Formats: sequence, structure tokens, C-alpha cells
Amino acid sequence: MHNKCILRISGDNFRISVADRMKGQVYMVKVGIIGATGYAGAELVKILSGHRDAQIVWLGSRSYIDKKFSEVYRNMYEIADAKCMDENMDELADKADVIFTATPQGLCSHMVNDELLKKVKVIDLSADFRLKDVNVYEKWYGLEHGAPQYINEAVYGLCEINRDKIPGARIIANPGCYTTCSILTAYPLVKEGLIDPQTLIIDAKSGTSGAGRGAKVPNLFCEVNENIKAYGVGTHRHTPEIEEQLGYAAGTSIKISFVPHLVPMNRGILVTEYASMTKKPDGTYPTVDELRDVYKKYYGGEKFVRVLEKGECPETRWVEGSNYTDVNCVADERTGRVIMMGALDNLVKGAAGQAVQNMNLLFGLPENEGLDLAPDFP
Repeated sequence: MHNKCILRISGDNFRISVADRMKGQVYMVKVGIIGATGYAGAELVKILSGHRDAQIVWLGSRSYIDKKFSEVYRNMYEIADAKCMDENMDELADKADVIFTATPQGLCSHMVNDELLKKVKVIDLSADFRLKDVNVYEKWYGLEHGAPQYINEAVYGLCEINRDKIPGARIIANPGCYTTCSILTAYPLVKEGLIDPQTLIIDAKSGTSGAGRGAKVPNLFCEVNENIKAYGVGTHRHTPEIEEQLGYAAGTSIKISFVPHLVPMNRGILVTEYASMTKKPDGTYPTVDELRDVYKKYYGGEKFVRVLEKGECPETRWVEGSNYTDVNCVADERTGRVIMMGALDNLVKGAAGQAVQNMNLLFGLPENEGLDLAPDFP
């Protein structure tokens, strides 16, 4: 209880001891959310409502201006009753220390500017600043990028991999659900050269909330119930993001096969990944114990990545409602391949929870503040 917490607020440093915190003298990080009434935005509101060092000052919504947030989401009745406001980020920048943009692709990049970034940090939950090559972004997303001048300075906010780059950043590119799960599941083995990343195949499955709250015929109950389907086969826009990040780990550019599936559940991402193992100097393949030791090397000290017991497969129900990612692997020595598995909640670690984790790192707060959420069950 003698550690100090350093808050970096709009360029100023505040050193606040635990004793000061207990006296109620802690500075509250002022938070604005653009896109607050989407699923990821609503999850941000829920998490931040229980965050002891954050105060929500702006709930931005294009569809529900002047309507109470708790009228849109009745689970937040008497928890978040403030009225929704518009999406004026320039005005918001004068009121907040950090802005979360839980918006469709293309919006954030057309709203950020030098004046805004002098006043406020931006954590973008869209893909606008995740890819470092603007041409790749425009090809896969079919959009003209609105602010390519900020792409290189934006930090890819996968905390377990880029933790040291996040403090001090002005723009955090918050990874998505498929990408977070896919990257964390393969990263240790790619980084250590235990698999050939060019052989990587990712089979991914998502609950329907990953498609957002907008009304779309393919997401209606009768369309998804009692059904599972692949989509975006060979064309899904998260593919280059996974390739880019795992390419950094491999030290070379890579190409993968990524196939997402929609399954009839509300939440959850499950990935099963396959790759050829690299033989050891003696000509044998790594054992499952050796592979698991590598996972423990990278994630043994991580709060939010859990390496499961040997032989245990991740399940979405064991991470639902939490910021955890569960991972494990099986070595198939007969084929020379490894099967890697991962599971997370697409709205928490795959979106809002990771965004809050990034905020905590940005402002020198305990990384787990507001995120000690035990998974829901049943």
C-alpha cells in the first residue's frame, strides 16, 4: 500500500498516493464516449460506471440525442441516466481527458485533428489507425482514410504485446475481437519461431453482437438461430491486421488463411488455429509441454491472459462478461502441426475492456482498474 499512482492528464502529471486516494483526493479522468449507444459503447459505459478513477462526461450518440442513456439500455437504469449528446468531438475535447470512439470505420479518421490531439487522448475502437499502410486500409475497407498523417504515431493497443508503447501516446488503435483473440493465441509460438507462420490457418467463430446493434436482415433471430455459417471467406478485413501484427512477431511479412463464422449466441469469440511446427535441431518436433512453457513465458505474469491446464480447451462460456482471454495448444506430432485455441468476450477484451485497459495504461492507473470482472455463468 505504498505504491504511488501517476496520472497523466492532458499533458500534466499528477502524483497521488494511496493515502490521498483514501482521502478522496484522486483526480477523476474525464471520459467522453462517441458511439455510446452501440454494443461496444454501452459496454464502455457499464465498465466505466464501476471505475473508481473515471468520470463519464459525455455520452455521444447519433441516433439518441437528448434521450437518457438508461432509456436506451434499461439495465443501466439509475446507473447511467444522463442524456445522450451529439458527436461533436471538438467541443468534447474541451471537457474530457480521453475520448473513446466506438464508431463505424472511417468516422474517427475524419474527426481527429492537431488541435484536438493537443487537448485530449483518443482511443479508437474502429480500424482507422490499426493498419500502418494506408493503401492496405483503403483496399480492404473500401474507404478513403481521413487522417493518414497520424497512422504512424498511433499505437496498436494490444496491451500484452505493446504495453511499453502505450503511455504517452496520443492515439490508441484499439484492436478488434477477432484480431485480439487470433493474435494472442498464436503470438508466443510465432515470436519464438516454433511454428511456420506462413502455414497458419485461423478458424474463428463469433457471437452475433460482434456485428453491431444496427438492424440487418442476416442478423435477425430467424436468420441466425439454429444455424452457423462462414462469411468473408478469404476477404475478411481483419486478415491484414492479423498478418501485420504477427508479421512483426515473426520478423517478416506473412500471409494467413482466416475464416470467420457466425454462431447463434450473444457474445464470444473462439478461434482454432493450425500451423506446421518447426523441427528442433535434433530433428524432432516440440512437445506440448515445450510449447506450453513458451505460453507461460509470455503470459505467466499477465492478468488477463490465462494459459489453461494441459489438455483443457478454451470455451466462450468461461470468459463471458470478463476481460480474460483463455489460450491453450495441442501438439500433433503425427502431422507435425500444432493446434492453438483461444477464447474471449468480443465486447469486453475484444472491445470495451481492452479500451479501458489502454486508458489505464495511458494515465498511469493500475492496469486492472475497473476490469476485475469475474466471468458470468451460467
